[in-house]
Amino acid sequence: MADKTSSTMTIDVPRSVIMAVIADFAAYPRWASGVREAAVVQAGPGGRPAQVRFTIDAGVIKDSYVLGYTWQGDEQVTWQLAERGSTVSAMSGSYLLREAEDGATTVTYELAVGLAVPMLGIIKRRAEKTIIDTALKGLRSQAEKAAAQGGGGR
Repeated sequence: MADKTSSTMTIDVPRSVIMAVIADFAAYPRWASGVREAAVVQAGPGGRPAQVRFTIDAGVIKDSYVLGYTWQGDEQVTWQLAERGSTVSAMSGSYLLREAEDGATTVTYELAVGLAVPMLGIIKRRAEKTIIDTALKGLRSQAEKAAAQGGGGR
């Protein structure tokens, strides 16, 4: 798998609320573009998911795969492909959350995807960038809604 693509956004919501939204995989189809279903396969320490099965429909890529998650409090979550799909052959990524001024949070999202079908590097990186930017915008919207409701991602 090649280089990771990354992007950063500041969200005017506390870190704990954003991480609660990230950990609420059942809600992903409502805010994460292309995700049709996200189901926890295995719970991990602290009650956060250790493995999640995703079913995606992102235009030309329709697939189902399992990601394994490692949580570091409300600061970081990383993932690796635990069970490949028919198209997605490799994946790794992370969300890194850092406290910013006035209770805001700076979120950095990194993603690297390997596909079973050949794709030019520049097109793949552009697709990863689009996925990341769309995910960050959805995360911001969902986290702002959760904060307005006084809680996490539900």
